[in-house]
Amino acid sequence: MAEALTAWRSGHYGVALDLWVPLAHEGNARAQSNMGAAFLQGRGVEQDHARAILWLRRAAEQGDAGGQRNLALCHYEGWGVPQDHAEAARFYEAAAKQDDPEAQDMLSWMKLVGGGCPQDYAGARFWAEKAATHGSAAAMARLGDIHHNALGVERDAAVAAEWWGRAAQRGHGAAQAMLGAAYLAGKGVDRDLVEALHWLRRAEMGGAGELAAGFLKEARAHAKPSQRAEAERRAEEPLT
Repeated sequence: MAEALTAWRSGHYGVALDLWVPLAHEGNARAQSNMGAAFLQGRGVEQDHARAILWLRRAAEQGDAGGQRNLALCHYEGWGVPQDHAEAARFYEAAAKQDDPEAQDMLSWMKLVGGGCPQDYAGARFWAEKAATHGSAAAMARLGDIHHNALGVERDAAVAAEWWGRAAQRGHGAAQAMLGAAYLAGKGVDRDLVEALHWLRRAEMGGAGELAAGFLKEARAHAKPSQRAEAERRAEEPLT
């Protein structure tokens, strides 16, 4: 398994598959999951959603978290099976309970919006916090939104800004925009035009320009040339 994984990560997909195939047929759940992922992505083999489902289901039935997560994705998107968000939520939850961070993040989002499962703000926060412990920037950004919008919790601008800050440091564009807006308004953090411009510029450069645009226009209107220059300098620096 270790040799196959090394080959896969090096882009030698055929080598990895040659090693996984006999293991998968012998019932190794992780090998089955990886075979399913290969057919799902079309790496080393021709993309085939039906065969992906076959291997992912075998892995998922044995409790493999990766197999459960990818099977959930197939149900969510309707790849190789009829689209079924409720079934997707069921498999995401099974993987989330095994501490799979990607499944935890997706389950959090589904519970927040009520997609495939009842809307559950407490559950959304619970699974987002779990995913955040693994470093999920998307989960951190969602926690910022939850505390900002008082979704199942008391509104807390400081906690919202803290979560946005963690996600922003990991390059999450929407969180960078919201953190910039917080600095602009002085909500949850001290008002700071330079930091506002800094984070709003990062958001703009990182693909969240539409969200940042209005805040950026306001911040620029109030900032001095020296403040704008300093913000640009900070925005060009690598994230720590």
